[in-house]
Amino acid sequence: MPLIPIFGILIVILFSGLRIAQEYQRSIVFRLGRFKSIKGPGLYWIIPFIETQQRVDIRTKTVDLEQQETITKDSVTIKVNAVLWFKITNPEDAIIKVADYNKAVYQFSVTALRNIIGQHTLDEVLREREQINGTLQSIVDTATEPWGIKIEMVEMKDVEIPEAMQRAMAREAEAIREKRARIVKAEAELEASIKLTQGAKEMEGSPIALELRRMQMLSEIGIDNNTTTIILVPSEFANAAKSFTELVSKKKDAE
Repeated sequence: MPLIPIFGILIVILFSGLRIAQEYQRSIVFRLGRFKSIKGPGLYWIIPFIETQQRVDIRTKTVDLEQQETITKDSVTIKVNAVLWFKITNPEDAIIKVADYNKAVYQFSVTALRNIIGQHTLDEVLREREQINGTLQSIVDTATEPWGIKIEMVEMKDVEIPEAMQRAMAREAEAIREKRARIVKAEAELEASIKLTQGAKEMEGSPIALELRRMQMLSEIGIDNNTTTIILVPSEFANAAKSFTELVSKKKDAE
């Protein structure tokens, strides 16, 4: 009968070594302190009292990099925060080569963010955000690759600029808009002067056209202002009108 207790103990030991890992989990198994294998997902068995395990989550994790106050290349103090996405690609390295991979990724990302902002001017930080995100991702990914970690994406969420700098930027933008408006106006005046010069040259060869234009201008003045306009008719016009009147009279007499 002593076999029954022994058999029961073996059954207990057998079942006590059973483990279950979820689809998104991996278990790093150590035998007497040395790395043995990676188990999971699903059901697996480890030797009780001889083997131990440590689980890791291989899903993509999100790290919110808290707001960092840093100085740009052109000596402007700004506050920047960012978000980082990473996942474990090698569970063995993530557990064995770094004590706390979450903390390690966070600290290195914050340091890299401050350093890369210091290498760019304020205008570059605001205008080339996508490029800076890509550079930051590359730097952090290169550093964390030996830990079995892949940096999937880095995004700067917000760039906080000092209030005095915001006012200066607003004045600069207003000055640029005013400059553009003056350039447009000057170009329009230049084009108008060219057209007027061309028109003057055309009228120079035709005095009648010049006088017609003058009369049209006077009529426009009369419309805009409720005044009496005195028109001085050139002698050429008067002689032409007199000749035309005499011609009409003669034609009537002939009839």
